[in-house]
Amino acid sequence: MKALLCKQYGPPETLVVEELPALHPQKNQVVIAVKACGVNFPDTLIIQGKYQFKPPFPFSPGGEAAGVVKELGEEVKHLKVGDNVFAMPGWGGFAEELVVDANRAFRMPPSMDYNVAASLMYTYGTSYHALKDRAQLKAGETLLVLGAAGGVGLAAVNLGKIMGAKVIAAASSDEKLALCKEYGADGLINYSKEDLRESLKTLTGGGVDVVYDPVGGSYAEPALRALNWKGRYLVVGFAAGQIPALPFNLALLKGSSIVGVFWGAFAEKEPKANFQNITELFEFYQKGTLKPYIQKTYSLAEAPQALNDMLERRVMGKLVVTP
Repeated sequence: MKALLCKQYGPPETLVVEELPALHPQKNQVVIAVKACGVNFPDTLIIQGKYQFKPPFPFSPGGEAAGVVKELGEEVKHLKVGDNVFAMPGWGGFAEELVVDANRAFRMPPSMDYNVAASLMYTYGTSYHALKDRAQLKAGETLLVLGAAGGVGLAAVNLGKIMGAKVIAAASSDEKLALCKEYGADGLINYSKEDLRESLKTLTGGGVDVVYDPVGGSYAEPALRALNWKGRYLVVGFAAGQIPALPFNLALLKGSSIVGVFWGAFAEKEPKANFQNITELFEFYQKGTLKPYIQKTYSLAEAPQALNDMLERRVMGKLVVTP
């Protein structure tokens, strides 16, 4: 089977496609014939040695995959050969085959295709955990989403509307904001041309209740200053590359909360709560309200370009590699 391998830390150009022996499961594992693998920002970090997890070389990036169960290890009871599944291995998905612990693989709903299944969990799982569990977003509240056209950002826009919030989308281009408007955003801010804080005052007449921030960098402080009393600031990631140093006196003065969002740890430490979230996301999908946006698909050989597109912030919604 073919796999895209990281043999040493570096940029996407250092990754190579090689032929490897077929995979076989150990106890409580499954082998999946991969049909689609989502491209996520952590994939760009793990190949550079900048992620929380550092698998041994050689390894394949790709933490979110969908495909067909090819082989079962001993004691796997909830799946069978031939099942369509999505899996969250952390890495290994940019390959024709993937071996994963069985408790990280789940049956796909019958109506869902592979590309959607490989695009759902990292973005919508993160955003739903953030808005539901960490922010406890309520209908009628105002939600500001930074980086709103990216994978997690667009998911937050979509879910914010599903949950009944007024959603303000902030992004770096008019093209990105047009997509956010299609997903129901009530207000739009192009922060490459507009002052974020002043635009928020104009749109809200005051402030916002929840900030969803996967970007970091220079937009963090004006977003924090825009919070209403008892507002919640969700720290999701740092796509801008700079981890902001925020003035904590603002949290004191506004009675606000600065809340960390680490969906991967939540899924591992609270599997029952995570599974409930997954069930609810599937219900939204089956109702037609949850709509992952897939901008482009790539072959395995083209996967380094997909990672570069992610690094250079050219992505709207999701990219998918189809081995």
